[in-house]
Amino acid sequence: MRSRLGTMGRATFASLSTRNYRLYFIGQLVSVSGTWMQTVAQSFLVLQLTHSGTALGLTTAARFAPMFLFGPWGGVIADRLDKRRVLYVTQAASGLLAAAFAVLVGTHVINLPMVYVLAGMLGFVNVFDNPARQSIISELVPPEQLSNAVTLNSVMVNMARIFGAAFGGVIAAGLGLALCFGLNAVSFVAVLITLAMMSSGELRQSPRPRRERGQLRAGLRYVRSTPQLALPLMMIAIIGTLAWEFQVSLPLVADNTFHGGAGMYGAMTSVMGAGAVVGGLVSAAKGRVRMRGLATAAIGWGIAITAAALSPTLPVLFGVLLFVGYGSVTFNSYAKTALQLAAAPQMRGRVMALWALAWLGSTPIGGPIIGWAGEHFGARSSLLVGGVPTLVVGLVTYPLLARLDRGHPAPAPESAAEPAAASARS
Repeated sequence: MRSRLGTMGRATFASLSTRNYRLYFIGQLVSVSGTWMQTVAQSFLVLQLTHSGTALGLTTAARFAPMFLFGPWGGVIADRLDKRRVLYVTQAASGLLAAAFAVLVGTHVINLPMVYVLAGMLGFVNVFDNPARQSIISELVPPEQLSNAVTLNSVMVNMARIFGAAFGGVIAAGLGLALCFGLNAVSFVAVLITLAMMSSGELRQSPRPRRERGQLRAGLRYVRSTPQLALPLMMIAIIGTLAWEFQVSLPLVADNTFHGGAGMYGAMTSVMGAGAVVGGLVSAAKGRVRMRGLATAAIGWGIAITAAALSPTLPVLFGVLLFVGYGSVTFNSYAKTALQLAAAPQMRGRVMALWALAWLGSTPIGGPIIGWAGEHFGARSSLLVGGVPTLVVGLVTYPLLARLDRGHPAPAPESAAEPAAASARS
């Protein structure tokens, strides 16, 4: 029994044995913790300025609008350039924007238009940062560790959510919002240091296509012709638009339903993150990812979000949020793993840019919808609008994904190389 547990433990953390990935994991853990501190602070900054759920949704939309408009081009850049060099630039720029937030809030000159502008600038940086940050994982680990590394990356994000949101809530409530933005600015230094410490000789760089016309269209055609990519991306787009809007829904529930503040929102986010860490560790210990597992995760997650919307008391809500977090990381890690394994290496940047467009770039549509629903129909409705469609999407797609598992295995990476190149030349 002890031997079996030891084997499971080694399987769960297998990719951390690779030095480059271990450095990446540590740097991102620090930086994403800072990002969650800023997320808590920004949400309550907007509520302090406006007391409006719609304004909160629009602020979130401003941050992700560049992803919606330009996301696929970020993937082309990630495929074409050295991903580590791209991250040097994007992470430094994100730190400078966080510092600008800190100065403006600390000097009490911040207003809503400034929040929109800074959020939009950060979103533009993320157009290039996100696909590079997601697709570089395949260059840090050997192929047999890719699934584990992608899942542990989701675990890391949710560990950061626990620490960052909890500290952010405490700092925002006790020491002020400006310090949250300032600490986030400092956190990006950790990423720059760990990137510099990576061994260039151990990077497994994907072949980079030459700069040619039609590379964006080639990526879109490739995804459209590959069911193992197209169907998960459609699921992600619907669920990302309506369910992955907790930066809008949870502050409204904390503020309007349970009459709390930044501290309560931070606690909610931390509880959800704790559930996500457990879900991520369970997912990391699993072997092969089956396509129908994505539909099963959507069904379970949809039930959990709906239950959170209907929770009668705060203790019940905290208990349900554990399962919401568990479902979120399970769905997201299954989706990213399925996409990275099905995508040809030279297409991974573009595929992960489409993931970011579907998951994050849909926020300019979903954020205002969720904020408007929460403002006009009660804060609980902002969760309900996400939970029910997620459940329905899982039920509808389960037989389709099960059919892919049975009879249509994902193409080998090399199989897409020639058509992709041909499409790029067209």
